[in-house]
Amino acid sequence: MNLKELTDYGKAEKETYVKWIKKAKKANSRSLDDQFHKLHQEAFRKIDCLVCANCCKTTSPIFRDVDIKRLSKRLRMPESKFIDTYLKIDEDQDYVLRSSPCAFLGDDNYCSVYEDRPLACREYPHTDRKNMYQILPLTRKNMEVCPAVSYIMKEISKKI
Repeated sequence: MNLKELTDYGKAEKETYVKWIKKAKKANSRSLDDQFHKLHQEAFRKIDCLVCANCCKTTSPIFRDVDIKRLSKRLRMPESKFIDTYLKIDEDQDYVLRSSPCAFLGDDNYCSVYEDRPLACREYPHTDRKNMYQILPLTRKNMEVCPAVSYIMKEISKKI
């Protein structure tokens, strides 16, 4: 499976999936969730995140207060120093990474704080959540970053 082709597909087919989302939101939400969850499992049997790590290289999770507390404790630094060193406030007034790629991403694509990573990282790419219809626009955007999401969306769009 060519990971770059999948993310390129996600970028190239943006408008197709913006239209598809309108149709998918009318589908039975339980059925939609079931399909997403099945395809999520399938995608991650085929795709190894450590080969890609594009999410860690190009995007930033939101850091909640609990994430900041946990990571600053792990790194043995005051929360204020953690914030000053690694974070900034974005246009939505959320804490996000100051720069990309993530400062905790190693050359081998392993996360140096994996056990204590933010909730947003733990849940990414969000394709195994309940009520997927609520986050379809976010899922569409994630097609441009995550090859697994592109794979899932490509497959699910054939069914709805």
